[in-house]
Amino acid sequence: MSAPRLKVVLTRRLPDAVETRMRELFDTELNLTDRPMDRAALEAAVQRADVLVPTITDTIDAALIAAAGDQLKMIANFGAGVDHIDIDAAVGRGLIVTNTPGVLTEDTADLAMALILAVSRRIVEGAQVVAEGRFAGWSPTWMTGRKLWGKRLGIVGMGRIGQALARRAKAFGMQVHYHNRKPVPALIAEELGATWWDDLDQMLARMDLISLNCPATRETHHLLSAERLARLQPHAILINTARGELIDEAALSDAVARRAIAGVGLDVYEHEPVIHPGLLGHANVVLLPHLGSATLEARQDMGDRVITNIQTFRNGHRPPDRVIPAML
Repeated sequence: MSAPRLKVVLTRRLPDAVETRMRELFDTELNLTDRPMDRAALEAAVQRADVLVPTITDTIDAALIAAAGDQLKMIANFGAGVDHIDIDAAVGRGLIVTNTPGVLTEDTADLAMALILAVSRRIVEGAQVVAEGRFAGWSPTWMTGRKLWGKRLGIVGMGRIGQALARRAKAFGMQVHYHNRKPVPALIAEELGATWWDDLDQMLARMDLISLNCPATRETHHLLSAERLARLQPHAILINTARGELIDEAALSDAVARRAIAGVGLDVYEHEPVIHPGLLGHANVVLLPHLGSATLEARQDMGDRVITNIQTFRNGHRPPDRVIPAML
């Protein structure tokens, strides 16, 4: 007699091919509305699921984990970031937590580079001029932006995405600098021509552009505080495709209003989906709706990794993308 299939609950819609494969392999419960589950729905889900598949829009905190039924054994996150999950509480309860690292790298780096280009060359502003019928012809002094060649890019967080962005920046003739807890291996640094700064404050004060590519942790919350933002040069451009909590948005809004920073490109927000009103309506601020991993290929790959992690767990082995507190 075959063993009962795992009860897998998805909190959001996933690509059709992923959902179909999950239905084939597991007793899978879909969220066909694609509306984020409220607290009551999440509490009910952890009472009946063997495996919960949440996304960044779900808060899986200690209280929710404590309310889970004894049958819950695994949280298989659809996404690389796990700052919305209380990993300590989950591990303390004996739950296995997995994520989907690596599959978002190139797509997120592409978007970071796109924001660098968009802000530096005023691409969104220019497109709006054309769309509104305000283009009156070429002029030598109109809509001038800044070239990228020779500019210094400071990358905060030189993991997979940071390194992928560095490769793109190097191709554009930029000088790559980075802040990390420790320097990358010498071969990688040589390939990228990258300069390591152990002191973030010193690096921030010397860069033309800053890109945030580090995870959100207790230590990185408001990493760019009002004091750190004040260290940026007035001509600097700030890009964030990592997590909104890395920036004090109120302080950033103030810097934009005072023209203390030349431009901003954001794909993530501190209180997402709410955006600080002080960031809206500025020509030098480009705001995107969290598109970092929004490619068909990435979302399919994310789903495939979730399935692999669940299958491996079901077969009695350690999932390849298991998250443990020491990793954070």
